[in-house]
Amino acid sequence: MPYVVTRSCCADASCVLACPVNCIHPAPGEPGFGQTEMLYVDPRTCVDCGACTSACPVDALKPHTALTEAELPFLALNRSYYEGHPHEDRAPMAVVPPQRRAATEGLRVAVVGAGPAGLFAADELLRHPGVTVTVHDRLPTPYGLARAGVAPDHQDTKRVAGLFRAVESQPGFSYRLDMEIGRDLRHEDLVRDFHAVVYAVGAATDRRLGIDGEDLPGSASATGFVAWYNGHPDHAGDHYALDGERAVVVGNGNVALDVARVLTADPDALARTDISDRALAALRASRVREVVVLGRRGPAEAAFTLPELLALAALDGVDVLVEGPPEDVPAGAGPKAAVLAELAARTPVPGRRRIVLRFRTRPTGILGGDRVTGLAVEGTGPSADRGTETIGTSLVLRAIGYRARPVPGLPFDEATGTVPHERGRVAPGVYVAGWIKRGPSGFIGTNKSCAQETVSALLDDLDAGLLTAPVGGVPASGGHPAAVGLDGWRAIDEAERAEGRLQGRPRVKIADREGLLAAARSARPPIRTGRFFPRRPTAGSTPSDGSGPG
Repeated sequence: MPYVVTRSCCADASCVLACPVNCIHPAPGEPGFGQTEMLYVDPRTCVDCGACTSACPVDALKPHTALTEAELPFLALNRSYYEGHPHEDRAPMAVVPPQRRAATEGLRVAVVGAGPAGLFAADELLRHPGVTVTVHDRLPTPYGLARAGVAPDHQDTKRVAGLFRAVESQPGFSYRLDMEIGRDLRHEDLVRDFHAVVYAVGAATDRRLGIDGEDLPGSASATGFVAWYNGHPDHAGDHYALDGERAVVVGNGNVALDVARVLTADPDALARTDISDRALAALRASRVREVVVLGRRGPAEAAFTLPELLALAALDGVDVLVEGPPEDVPAGAGPKAAVLAELAARTPVPGRRRIVLRFRTRPTGILGGDRVTGLAVEGTGPSADRGTETIGTSLVLRAIGYRARPVPGLPFDEATGTVPHERGRVAPGVYVAGWIKRGPSGFIGTNKSCAQETVSALLDDLDAGLLTAPVGGVPASGGHPAAVGLDGWRAIDEAERAEGRLQGRPRVKIADREGLLAAARSARPPIRTGRFFPRRPTAGSTPSDGSGPG
């Protein structure tokens, strides 16, 4: 097989469009596109031209001769996909998506949320002539979970930022960062100043376990822990109990594996990434030697993806073990189960750090007085015969999913944690994309097809004459003087990269808000500095511009 997809990729279809023989699937319009864990190269028809690897924004494709030992399982994984999905009916030509034509000259759209969903929505809009898009975010930095959610040892995945930089460079694009809707701006302001508003605010909180002891020191959310080691300014001052030899992560999705991997990683290896300096110092002093990852369901139902499991299994210097009866890991149940069966058969090496994947186990209570000392668990499922037991630990991290918060001015479904919509349309002129639209599911590339659907609904409303023209000329919200614009973000980006070059790292993140704002101010003329960054209002106070949560 000449070329191989080697990880959960962005699935933005760049490689599909570049391939002259249409050998990469699922393609746009085919079942599974945007929902599969990755794309796959057909070994029967690949002609080894290399067009795909040139087009891939995250370097997920490699010739088979360049695969590392850890990547060799992807060779069989790509081949096995076509055993069940032959795609015999496809024509040997690149897939060309249909082009939408609309009368968009002068269309002004606000996007709220500068993560992948918001930037993909901006990209779709800017493909049409005459459109201007202003992307808002409450943080001084864009890219959402692509910046603050991808683990620092997954630098290849973070290369999707190259796509976002291309979006930012398009005519008609602008940022208004460090602007929180509901505090610095109101929904009514955006509706007044733009033809349409697209909310792509994601899912900013985590789900809770709902058990006794969950609020003890030493019990925390994995989402917060991930934000902490990624240098998120909201979590710069967080502290975690790393003074015990064991940590427990409740949940078995990709976030749980990320957390387990970072907790057991060699700090010297992490020092070559963009991990937060504060987190790196804490991990250097950490005494954690074992991370137990608990899953309520069995191995066949585990939520983590196969590429993430393969990456975990290939760790050097860390034992990855599966705890449970052999019948819990059926060898014939698919490639994921086969990898787990191989891990279950491994013999641990004395003295190594270890990650233990434990299935059919649920927590019943977090134990401790003034801090966590243990986690009470019980078995689940037909093979559960262990009863209740206590796992000694000083750190419990829950990784059982993200949840969105209500958006001021929009309806909200508490049961699903989403804004009710039809194809992304909340009402003519108001739209949603990403996790606030569909819930916390999918991958970075899933947001592209999600944004396409939402923008299509917006353009339908434009064609039908349902969008209301903005009031006045320059939008008051879009021109808010306290916002960080594109130049400010580029100044932050360059400051982080410059420090990274000095240290031999991709970047050194500025992890506190004031430091970020100071870097952003360096891009502006000094005479205007005082105007651009007034004191931010404290919780419950009235913003200095007179706007309230309304």
